[in-house]
Amino acid sequence: MGWLNSAGSGLKAYPAWLRGAFGGLLGIALAGGVTMLLEMKGPELSGLMGGLSALPFLLAPLGASAVLVFCVPASPLAQPWPVIGGNMISAVVGLSMGHLLGNPWLAASTGVGLAIAVMSLTRSLHPPGGACALLYALGATGEQHWGIGYLLPLALNLIFLFQAGWLYNNLTGHAWPHRAPKVQHKAPEPYTRADIEGLLAEWDEVLDVDVDDLDAFVQALLKKGKKG
Repeated sequence: MGWLNSAGSGLKAYPAWLRGAFGGLLGIALAGGVTMLLEMKGPELSGLMGGLSALPFLLAPLGASAVLVFCVPASPLAQPWPVIGGNMISAVVGLSMGHLLGNPWLAASTGVGLAIAVMSLTRSLHPPGGACALLYALGATGEQHWGIGYLLPLALNLIFLFQAGWLYNNLTGHAWPHRAPKVQHKAPEPYTRADIEGLLAEWDEVLDVDVDDLDAFVQALLKKGKKG
């Protein structure tokens, strides 16, 4: 593992965009390559277009997931549960709507809307999930009439993207899954964590940042101001 640690330390010195780009390259290469090998060597699934080799080895929404995982690994939208859960839940919703409704326009729009609702309720909101819902709704209503077997390549893609993300992000100095630092407030401080939550509620906007990260950022800013 020594060479891995050395490689990770070296990547820390490069710009964030280069670290993210190289991570995306590795993540997609691993996910697509291993999935393709498994599909080529795996047992055939009866009734599914001749077997595993007929399935796609990469699904387009994975590219968007890779951007989040490797470029903004601290984002709440880029954590393992949203990446895996959000994509899989949305794919199931889209596939279900496709078979239930039959019409591609209706299945696609309903599938995306329901996927957003379910992801929000399960705390797995992940933008590429909307693409998964759309893709699977259209696949189910298309000429190939996608069935449940088409969830397999997506599941494999996500498993290997997760493994690449975990290894690469942690080796390059970005803990993933991200854990926001917990701030201990001491009186007399100008604000509390509840003040941040209250202000966010007043704004009525969803910010792509954890409340604890915001809290830690403000604390660090205040300390920097005192030193100055």
